[in-house]
Amino acid sequence: MKTSSQLIQDLVPRKYSIRGKLWVITLVSISVAGIIAYIDQVIQGQKVTNMNDYALWGIYISNFVFFVATSFVGATTVAILRLTKNEWRTPLVRLASIIALASIIMAGITITIDMARPDRILNLFVHARLQSPITWDIIIIPSFIVASFLLLYFPLLPDLAILKNYYRKRSPRLSKFYSRLSWNWNGNERQRAIQGRSVRLIAIAILPLGLILQTIDAWLFSTTYRVGWDSTNFAPYFISGAMVAGLGGLICVIYIVRRYRHLEDYITLKHFDRMGKLLVLALLTYGYFNINEYVVPLFTAKKGEVEHLNMLFKGDYSGLFWFVTIAGLLIPIIVLAFKKGRKPLPMFIIALLVVVGSWWKRYVIVTPTLLHPFIPIQGVPEEWHHYSPSLHEWLITFATLAMALLIITILVRYLPVIPIQRTAEEAGVEIQSVNENQES
Repeated sequence: MKTSSQLIQDLVPRKYSIRGKLWVITLVSISVAGIIAYIDQVIQGQKVTNMNDYALWGIYISNFVFFVATSFVGATTVAILRLTKNEWRTPLVRLASIIALASIIMAGITITIDMARPDRILNLFVHARLQSPITWDIIIIPSFIVASFLLLYFPLLPDLAILKNYYRKRSPRLSKFYSRLSWNWNGNERQRAIQGRSVRLIAIAILPLGLILQTIDAWLFSTTYRVGWDSTNFAPYFISGAMVAGLGGLICVIYIVRRYRHLEDYITLKHFDRMGKLLVLALLTYGYFNINEYVVPLFTAKKGEVEHLNMLFKGDYSGLFWFVTIAGLLIPIIVLAFKKGRKPLPMFIIALLVVVGSWWKRYVIVTPTLLHPFIPIQGVPEEWHHYSPSLHEWLITFATLAMALLIITILVRYLPVIPIQRTAEEAGVEIQSVNENQES
């Protein structure tokens, strides 16, 4: 059994290594390139993109849907694990909260980017129409950002107080920083009771918020009556797909943090095994809804639907479609069905494949349907029948992904990724005495 000082030493945030600094520099560089491209897009207008009257959404909306999906799973996973009070959840919940917060922030930024002019956000409030899903989207996204932040911050208070004492002599500046964040937490019974009730209330509230967010996101598509989106199954289809994308992202981050922070004693093989089983369940559920979306219409589809399915199965988008289906769905199910496939390294590779497949899946959902409009326009230019993102779109999209990773990286640097106080309590280790010794 580890002593309190050993446990704290293991779990306190660490400075960036050389590789960590290079990673941050890379993410910042990509972000800056994207910001420059976005400024140029605002100045010149949407003509720098390849979007048109057919492909009026393009890669930005695909990216937005991906961020929403990832944030949904991160937050709801934390909420469910906290409400069930399973001890095995302890090393995972904070990383899931960090991913959820970073993803939903970038979802809000991405939808703003798609509007071309950021001042148009004001019109969504001034001229809001309650029957429009986008109106509810701009209400639910800020609400979800606040709830995700609180679900991360409130459980952090005991650990922030521990870090305040830990850095009192080692780094007074950091100690002062953590002192302000800890809000004079001293761990008395009254504070613990308020904190427990608050966390439970937020965890309960974020579950319907997440479901509403994903449902509204699906309704943005299904209420357009377009071929490929005109489905009453779109909301559960999106939710099941979100579970796949979110769990894949969580497993990737857990593996990287575990390896480079040497947390093998805390994030064990048991955690990967259970996360692997959850991912298999999510993949099987998502596979079921894919059958409903693509196989059933083969027998009942009208002419427009047949053209859309042919484009996916053997047309211009067949390569992407079969990649996301085979590499992002079928192969992960087969590999994770075996215990050896749920070991850390194989799971990381599979999870990374799932995340890449999930991102491209959103692209496959958005783009081919837009190229088959509900009411085709006569005499349009030939290039309108095709769409591929411009350099501006790729730079901006890569920048949003880099920013999400940068937020995660910074939070992992300054916050204990595994709850110190909770881990100590579960191990029967007294932390308070260490704090008192460091204060004296």
